[in-house]
Amino acid sequence: MLIIDTHAHLFSEDEQRYPPRPNPSRPPKGTGTLEHLRREAKAAGVQVACAIQVGGFYRFDNRYICDASKANPDFLAGVITLDPDDRHSPLLLAQFVREFGIRGMRSVPASDGRLDHPGVRALWATAADNGVVINLLTRAEHADEADRLLAEFPSLAVALDHSLGLQTGPDVDDTLAALARLSKHKNLATKLSCIGNGPEGCADGYPCRSFHSAIMQVIELFGAERCAWGAHFPLERYSPRLTYEEHVRIYREDLPLSDGQRRAVLGETARRLWFPDLELDDA
Repeated sequence: MLIIDTHAHLFSEDEQRYPPRPNPSRPPKGTGTLEHLRREAKAAGVQVACAIQVGGFYRFDNRYICDASKANPDFLAGVITLDPDDRHSPLLLAQFVREFGIRGMRSVPASDGRLDHPGVRALWATAADNGVVINLLTRAEHADEADRLLAEFPSLAVALDHSLGLQTGPDVDDTLAALARLSKHKNLATKLSCIGNGPEGCADGYPCRSFHSAIMQVIELFGAERCAWGAHFPLERYSPRLTYEEHVRIYREDLPLSDGQRRAVLGETARRLWFPDLELDDA
């Protein structure tokens, strides 16, 4: 079965060449490197991965993601993050696509907290012109703004990072309601990269049965053909109650999915969005 990881954060060990932001959010020592991801992916049967710019470490400095993506086109689809308040960002996006083969952009609100913002809109327009997938990082409280943007860009491929930050707990119903509202946009997919997130995300440990109901509701809302698995690598930083292989196994074996749903969630949705031209083994 084709398995693609749609959400891996990468950290370079060379902090002279790729300096982090002040007071960066660091993973445990020895984790989060490209070599670490390759080992984990190979052991779990994952063929390729989306490398997501990590704002808590590099902010809007995309040099490492660009270089890693260009050097590893057989394994990585680079997803950068650009500043919507910077008028040069749309030109940078087009440049990064040309020079580094970038395939996605992580979209974040402007500095004033608005997602429905001219700078965000300019980046979405450039993404549409360059065949770039928008990876939308937002939460349920911005659903109204996301709804308006999605309506304005009906042909732009957009994927929700972490399914609006879905977590078990008191906010789960509000998040599911927002996901239901946004799921009407047929150009919108969602990443199932949230099963270990948050203080209650996997308090019961593998296979995180406390989270299965919420995940299955998301799959029902969007359809498996618009859902894509992501590990949120490195798990030592973001989902420490799980190993990488366990995260894959939850979707490969433990969730009550049909064979067709598993194939879509674990690989086919991601292939369509981020790897349409790459020859992959789906046996």
